Amino acid sequence: MPDLDVLRRLVHPGSNSADYGASGRSEWLDIDWEPLRKRIAVRGSEIEYVDFGEGDEAILFIHGLGAAWQTWLENLPFFSRTHRVIALDLPGFGRSEMPPDTISIEFFGEVLVEFCAALGLDGVTVVGNSMGGFIGAELAIRAPERVERLVLVSAAVFWQEYRRAKPLMTAAKFSEAGIGVALAAGQKRMTSSSRPRARAIALGFGGFRYPHLLDPRLQIEILRTCRRTAGFVPALHSLGSYPLRDELPRISCPTLVVWGTEDTLVSVRHAHDIADLIPSARKVIYERTGHVAMIERPDRFNRDLAEFMAESPGKTAADEAAVRSARAREGNGRAPEPAGDASTA
Repeated sequence: MPDLDVLRRLVHPGSNSADYGASGRSEWLDIDWEPLRKRIAVRGSEIEYVDFGEGDEAILFIHGLGAAWQTWLENLPFFSRTHRVIALDLPGFGRSEMPPDTISIEFFGEVLVEFCAALGLDGVTVVGNSMGGFIGAELAIRAPERVERLVLVSAAVFWQEYRRAKPLMTAAKFSEAGIGVALAAGQKRMTSSSRPRARAIALGFGGFRYPHLLDPRLQIEILRTCRRTAGFVPALHSLGSYPLRDELPRISCPTLVVWGTEDTLVSVRHAHDIADLIPSARKVIYERTGHVAMIERPDRFNRDLAEFMAESPGKTAADEAAVRSARAREGNGRAPEPAGDASTA
């Protein structure tokens, strides 16, 4: 959770940051999304998803805890020009039903295996944020034939190792109903266009670094679509009770790890740990960025993801090191990776 200095900055935003948020008018504002919404039954519950775009290659986007598929609004239109893009509401989130089975990381992984099979998705690029990154890693381990590339954006795979994880889960266990009511009520109040400061505070606690710089329409859409969070508490428990560190070396596909230096929810030091543990991984660190780089820096994120997808899946670690070295020599303006921990967990 953000500390007092973070909270003060959100209430009195004096900081600014270049190229934060989309440049120009966002494409998602001009899309009629309703015809793109689809539903499918998986494991006893209906899941909502969007599925559109051009091209044979597919990208599957997985949202994080307390979010919905609209997390990817700044990315879906961009990649739909060249790829089939799919983004879903996980069971218990957004407009997807609560499942009859117990929610867990393993369950979400099984759901995605069946979801991919039902949609005929083989060899996809899987992009996950926070809990969605955790689930994406689980999918790459459980069904490697389904995942050609993996992108982990502030993935919460080590969340159970935080000192604060256990007391937070204990508190959630005894106040599950209250948490659901409070989330829904709080988000409803903060989506009002007349409450920009309240929206900034809400998004700040969700990990955004400079939420006041985002288009108000995007702020409202993100908060509005996060109201349905029936699966929040069981998913929170699953994050804190499913260790994955020892399994990460089993991920064999090329992996891109994306993080913000000022992620107050999942420390940037985990980017280095994950990249070290996954054999074919490399990392990109964004300065002055929080927990949701794909929304905070969409232009750069879309460019980096497009470049990553354009590379041959068979490239070796030595090949990638040579590319990074060449880019550094050319001075392409990419922010250097921090030498140490630049954020608190």
